[in-house]
Formats: sequence, structure tokens, C-alpha cells
Amino acid sequence: MTTRGRPRAFDREQALQTALITFWEKGYDLTQVADLTAAMGIKPPSFYAAFGSKQAAFNEAIDLYLRTVGSKTIHVLEQTPKVQDAIGAMLAESINAALSAPAGGCLLILGVIHRTPDNAQLCQRLEDIRRSNLDSIRTRLQRGAKEGQLAGSAVEGLTQLIATVLQGLSLRARDGATREELELAVEGAMGMFEG
Repeated sequence: MTTRGRPRAFDREQALQTALITFWEKGYDLTQVADLTAAMGIKPPSFYAAFGSKQAAFNEAIDLYLRTVGSKTIHVLEQTPKVQDAIGAMLAESINAALSAPAGGCLLILGVIHRTPDNAQLCQRLEDIRRSNLDSIRTRLQRGAKEGQLAGSAVEGLTQLIATVLQGLSLRARDGATREELELAVEGAMGMFEG
């Protein structure tokens, strides 16, 4: 004979972590509420009570990503003293994040691919985050130029190149590139600091 007790408490933080993984694996557009509720082990009413909507859950998943996995790249960029080492460390962290993804890649780059009227706000948010990352790279390179570690005239070109490599690593990881292949790409990009 089984005894009935109170239902197990809903762990919203764990459910959000599960949502992050699900969105990261499938992307926003292909993820259905049914996928989220199945992964979380809850019913749709509990999902809507906890998150309100799929879009709201995705926004919270982005926040969680930025607090955890996504924070490492910018942290090492800003905290590493020598600019060349800072860029190398940021790109290495990007490789780690891209390869740790359920399906490869970065949620901020691959989370929403095609802009539609339904996901325009999310697309804009991800674009704004990526633009902020670009600004962080530029700021770090400007600091390196002020410290005499690179020519000031090179800052904008390097900013654009590094941001492109950063995003490209994510796409290559999604396509199945190995760590060795991604590290070779970073090694080639880091050649810009030589000479």
C-alpha cells in the first residue's frame, strides 16, 4: 500500500537549467513547450505558472547562460594583463563553451537564427549582447594600445577580426569541428599579434 504525500516541490532553478540545455541543443525556434515540459518532467500548467511563456523562459535561459558559461569569455578578456594573452584566453574559453554545448556552439550565436515577427525581440536581444561583446573586445584592445602592447591603428581591424573568429568558432563547433581544429584556427588568428 502506498501512502500519498505532498507532491514533490518544483525546483524552478533546476527547471531553468533544463530549459537552458534544451534551448541550447535545439535553438529557440525548434524548441516546443512540449519539449521543455518533457525535459523538466512537469505539465504545461506548471511550466506556464513558472515561466509565463516560451519566450520568457528563453530570456531567463539567456540570463542564466550569461551568469555561468557565457561570463567566462569576457571575464578572462578583461582580467588578463597582456592583451595578446587576454585575446588568446577569451578564444580558448569560447572553444570550451562551444564544445561543451549539447549540440555544439554558443547559445548567444545559434540560439535564434532566423528573425521572424514572433522572435524579433529575442533576435534583437542576442544581437545587442553580441554587440556588447564586440565593444568589450574593442575596449580591451584600446587598453592594450594605450599600454603600448599594440599599434592603436590596428584596434578596429583587430576588433572586427577577433569578433568574427569568436562567432566562427561557434559555427564550426556546431558543424562538428574538433578541439584540435578549433585551436588551429585560434593559433592562426593569434598570428596577427606577431611581428
